[in-house]
Amino acid sequence: MNLTDQPTAIRAGEELDEPVIEAFLRDSIPRLRGKMHLLQFPGGNSNLTYCASFDNRELVLRRPPFGRKARTAHDMGREYRILSAIHGVFPYAPQPLCYTEDESIIGCPFYVMERIQGIILRTQVPPGIMESPRQVRAMFERFLEVMTELHALDYKAVGLENLGKPQGYVKRQVKGWNQRYRAARTPDAPDCEDIMAWLEEKMPPDTERPAIIHNDFKFDNMVLDKDDPMKIIGVLDWEMSTLGDPIMDLGCTLGYWVQKDDAPEARARAAMPTYFDGAPTRNELVQLYADLTGLKMENFDFYHCFGLFRLAGIAQQIYYRYYHGQTKDKRFKTMILGVAALDQAARGVIDQSDI
Repeated sequence: MNLTDQPTAIRAGEELDEPVIEAFLRDSIPRLRGKMHLLQFPGGNSNLTYCASFDNRELVLRRPPFGRKARTAHDMGREYRILSAIHGVFPYAPQPLCYTEDESIIGCPFYVMERIQGIILRTQVPPGIMESPRQVRAMFERFLEVMTELHALDYKAVGLENLGKPQGYVKRQVKGWNQRYRAARTPDAPDCEDIMAWLEEKMPPDTERPAIIHNDFKFDNMVLDKDDPMKIIGVLDWEMSTLGDPIMDLGCTLGYWVQKDDAPEARARAAMPTYFDGAPTRNELVQLYADLTGLKMENFDFYHCFGLFRLAGIAQQIYYRYYHGQTKDKRFKTMILGVAALDQAARGVIDQSDI
């Protein structure tokens, strides 16, 4: 069984001009041999990811999605600069190779990076990986350690002090996602107005320890070593990375965290094997993070609720494109069900919160 993440045929409506791309790659990256073969990675719901294979090298091309896009989203140049800055000090980041803003090539800016060959875990875990509660626990602890390694980077030393504005980060995130959700709301979506009001009321002050944060840190953005699946060798999808509150990063991860004792209907939105025997609960993960970083984890209901609502906002933006016929990707048809489930989960956090 091949456990590595494999590209497949390009989806209808997401084709690229292959001869033009091949010419660009040969001009930009030396010593590519053989004819280029272009396929598409089937995962991911935002930026589109393609595999350009040559006889001696495999490259990954990242471009924005087709259709309506949030004004500040899908900045290929920004993502390329982040990878260029941190690849040398955070080896899990893929090596970026080239970037262009020349829209005459494929109609938009895009960049190309080295492919990290390995296993990517999605909802289903292949046989032979995380087979015991001890292995499950060890894998999730390693997952959290990699997150804290990112948060511990000296962003000034790598030249990313202008990546974002830590002051006012939480407020901008709450206000920004509230606006984005309203802009992407479709007639069949929950209005979430009371959730948005609660988040604005409960915002914590700015962190005293801002950090580079990934903003989508989950297992299907991790690459595992195919020869040692307990080893994380890559972290993908840096499009939402910025400088900000590292606890917000953890809260966004917990938006995906469906644990074993959650209601059965919650399992439908599980994006990671967080409900396996041995996996830490949300409270345990928060404590593990506190132990690793020394940060105080006060008012965590806010961060958890924000993580759920933000995920609902992302899903709603994707569903908006499908609803208005801007994409033919049938995976997006059921996104509205996820929005409704996340709406209910966020309400559950608020109902049980004492902050």
